[in-house]
Order: sequence, then structure tokens, then C-alpha cells
Amino acid sequence: MSIKNIAIRYGISTLGLVLVALGVGISIKSNLGIAPPSCPPTILNLRWSAISIGTFTWMMHIVFILLQMLLLRKNFKLRYLMQIPAAFVFGYMCDGAIWLFDAIASPSTNYFIQILLSLLAVVLTAIGIKLEVVGDGWILAGDMTVAVLSQVTKTRFSTVKVVFDIFLVVITAIFAWFCFGLLTGNGSTVVIREGTLILAVLTGVCMRFTDPWIDKLVRPIVPKA
Repeated sequence: MSIKNIAIRYGISTLGLVLVALGVGISIKSNLGIAPPSCPPTILNLRWSAISIGTFTWMMHIVFILLQMLLLRKNFKLRYLMQIPAAFVFGYMCDGAIWLFDAIASPSTNYFIQILLSLLAVVLTAIGIKLEVVGDGWILAGDMTVAVLSQVTKTRFSTVKVVFDIFLVVITAIFAWFCFGLLTGNGSTVVIREGTLILAVLTGVCMRFTDPWIDKLVRPIVPKA
């Protein structure tokens, strides 16, 4: 594959990562709960604020990669190591998005606006995930870990994804309870609430509508592998 074709593929995948990161930033700004994969990094940041959410995000992804290595062993392919740079890129994109929205406004307290922000995060996340898939460049460790668990347990990807997201939310709630005496966050920043459910459930639903448009508009310009 030529350098130009590689650049196109990674450019599209990177745009996908940017949109997903913006979705994370907006969901945090909604103060109505965030997507399950971002719950652990956010609650850890609320406890140890000197370490950014983006840093905790790539640290979590490294743990995911190690879990994949443990599960796959000799079947762990060299190309899976591309998850490492993807983890750093995505982590600091999240930090950038959070910084951007922090500079624009304070967390919302109007419930109608909170719902709208959560729905906007759903749309951005849905489009971003599809662009990652279409570009076929970066591999995010969270999705890859679900795929590996699905392969090892011989369980449908969608089923493993639901269980995996529930697990992330549960460990976040347990940590929040021990650190702050709450299940939802630290009292000022909300990590788990109805927005978490909205992002977990509606992102897949939204993709049913946005995927065909992306396939029509973007896929024709993506070079074949």
C-alpha cells in the first residue's frame, strides 16, 4: 500500500478518534453521566486530579492490551501492538476535548440541555466509531478486548460488549462509593447516571442510521487494503 493510501486510511481513523473524544468531552460537560468505557478514567481523575483523564485512559488501555496478551498468548498478533500508539493518541485527544469544553462553559445544570448534550455525544460517538472501522487504521484496545473475550468465550460480540460495559460501570461505582460515599461520582461531577445508559444503549441504535450515510460518503474514498 502506498504512503498516500496509508495516510488516507489513518486520516479517516484519526478523524473518528477525534469525534469519539469530543463525545467524551461533551458527555462530561453534560454532567448527566458518561459512556461506560470512560467511567473508570474519569472517577480515577476525580480521586487523583493531578493525573488527567486522558492519561488514565491510555493507562487503562495498556491494561486491556496486557489482558489480551494473557488470553491470546501465542495467538497475539504483532499488528495488535498498534493499540499502544492508538491508546496514547486517543487519551490525549480526550484531554484536548475536555480542555476545550471546560474553556467554553461550566457543566450544565439544565436537565433539557443535559439530555441534548448526551444525545449529541451519542451522535458524535456513533459517527466516530464508524469512521474508525471504515478507515481501518487505529485499533482501540477497548473494542479489541471485547473482540478477544468474544473469541475466547465463544460468545456473541454484542453480548460480551454489554457485559464488559456493565463491568466497567460497576467497578467505577464501587470505587466512587469507597472514595466519595456516592455511586454516581464525587458529588460535583457526575460519572454514572442516566446519561451513561443513554450512551450505552443509543449509540448502537444511532449507528443504524449514520452507518449507511458514512458508507455512502466515505467508504468510496478509502483505499482497499
